Amino acid sequence: MNLFRKKVVSQILMEAESGENRLKRALNAIDLTALGIGAIIGAGIFALTGTASAGGAHHIGAGPAIVISFIVTALACGFAALCYAELASMLPISGSAYTYSYAAFGEFIAWIIGWDLILEYAVGNIAVAISWSAYFVELLRGFGITIPAWLATDYVRAVNTPEILNSAPHITLPILNKTIPIIFNLPAFGIVAVITIVLVIGIRESSAFNAIMVAIKLVILLFFIIVGAFYVKPENWQPFAPNGWKGIMTGAALVFFAYIGFDAISTAAEETKNPQKNLPIGIIASLIITTILYIAVAIVLTGMIHYSELNVPEPLAKAFSVIGLNWAAGIVSFGAVVSTTAVLLVFQLGQPRIFFSMARDGLLPQWFAKIHPKFKTPYVTTILTGVFVAIPAAFADIGEAAELTNIGTLFAFVLTSAGVLVLRYTDPNTPRAFKTPLVPFVPLLAIFTCFYLMISLPLITWIRFVVWLLIGLAVYFVYGYKHSKLNSVK
Repeated sequence: MNLFRKKVVSQILMEAESGENRLKRALNAIDLTALGIGAIIGAGIFALTGTASAGGAHHIGAGPAIVISFIVTALACGFAALCYAELASMLPISGSAYTYSYAAFGEFIAWIIGWDLILEYAVGNIAVAISWSAYFVELLRGFGITIPAWLATDYVRAVNTPEILNSAPHITLPILNKTIPIIFNLPAFGIVAVITIVLVIGIRESSAFNAIMVAIKLVILLFFIIVGAFYVKPENWQPFAPNGWKGIMTGAALVFFAYIGFDAISTAAEETKNPQKNLPIGIIASLIITTILYIAVAIVLTGMIHYSELNVPEPLAKAFSVIGLNWAAGIVSFGAVVSTTAVLLVFQLGQPRIFFSMARDGLLPQWFAKIHPKFKTPYVTTILTGVFVAIPAAFADIGEAAELTNIGTLFAFVLTSAGVLVLRYTDPNTPRAFKTPLVPFVPLLAIFTCFYLMISLPLITWIRFVVWLLIGLAVYFVYGYKHSKLNSVK
């Protein structure tokens, strides 16, 4: 049994050439910076800044020191992004970390990464859907429409809020001889169902649409910073780091969710003019700009209301509501609903690509790549992803969903960074449009910082992660290994 059989780089490049046209080099440093800002700013800053600051069911909070958490996470992402850039320029084909691992480490590790990436896309979308629900409820409240709390929250939050449990209808379970409350996040479930239907029917990614979404996100964040600054009370910043360095690192491990998407810059290597110069500029500039924005939001947010009140999925709107600026809360809620809808679309659109890559290699059944005869969309994987996201989104806690997403994504970053080291020595002759600087130091720093963020996550997150990987290993040994297309390669 050869678990570490590899796809050679020349084979991967041949697949890329046969399946995709060579791309025109048209992107400069400014284009890449804009691309990075658009990819990075998503649901994380709208949803998780509060939870990371206040703490949650299984983790302590950073307090106002969340600003340091953002800096730590930006450094880790910067190192990892430089590693992604080299592999993206060397292996210009869809599949990202999955493809890189196939070449560097072999099929077994590639399978683990492919399975692991489901956490980034699907479980990540669970967190986004929960955030969307919270801001949507806040937006409706501004119009005088109230959704019952038990129909728009998760079970963890309900358990810690007796009035929600008491107001919820109860059902009797004869087998257990007890009654249980009905807690169901209907808006989160509903938005995923609607987006799944839209994607089955068919939708195209539009650069103009993405540009509008980026503009809305930036305007909303700047609006929050400027207006909120007038209501900052410096005493709310005390104590600055209530849980010390451990709280800061726990916060960093959680706000990492706000940076997911930066690797989109790396995958544009083949479309970049002078990539050796422009890629690092685009990566570093976009991370610096978004980090400055994030820090400004965190400073204003923790200055407006005490960090202990921020363990909610809609912290930016809540801050305005607490100080009586309901009109401002409405504006922020509208912007958050619009921008997180775009994030949901992108994530739900992205998951089938991973399935396609794995099915193409024979590791998943071919029906994973089935195309709808009328709509020409990958409807099977789209529906499966929709079910996988919608049901947990109706019950899950946003912090727990984000933590599981983060550990999966960080694990992918660790292996991708290690892949740079491996391929530098096993395949030094393949052309690279961009080379990671200061090898081996930058890849080693990426591995260390990402793994340090991983170990800062709660034990329960690690347990869930290991269980998920064990399920994946069972699928691989039952189906993937036998049906791999590398079996036919002598």
